[in-house]
Amino acid sequence: MSQTLFEKIAAREISAQIVFEDDLVLAIRDINPQAPTHVLIFPKRAVPRIAEATPDDHKLLGHLLLKAAEVAKKLDLKGGYRLVINNGVDGGETVPHLHVHLLGGRHLAWPPG
Repeated sequence: MSQTLFEKIAAREISAQIVFEDDLVLAIRDINPQAPTHVLIFPKRAVPRIAEATPDDHKLLGHLLLKAAEVAKKLDLKGGYRLVINNGVDGGETVPHLHVHLLGGRHLAWPPG
């Protein structure tokens, strides 16, 4: 199976503006930001989508969310932020690799659309 865009970024085959990295996850600036701050946080190991995560992924999923909060703090999003996980075509998923959108830097309306 071919590598996802995020796997290629993690392997440094495609460049990206890295905000955070550890042994399990990578956080990059979105190339088409939907807010003043728009960062994508994803596991280096491919999990296609949240609906396909297994009980064995629970530590990775927890780590992903904790690191999203850490990145938000690092980016000084004191006024608040939104974390979004898209799942499937109707959910807005465009890359089949689990990732969290970290959006902030402005008031985010609800419902989102």
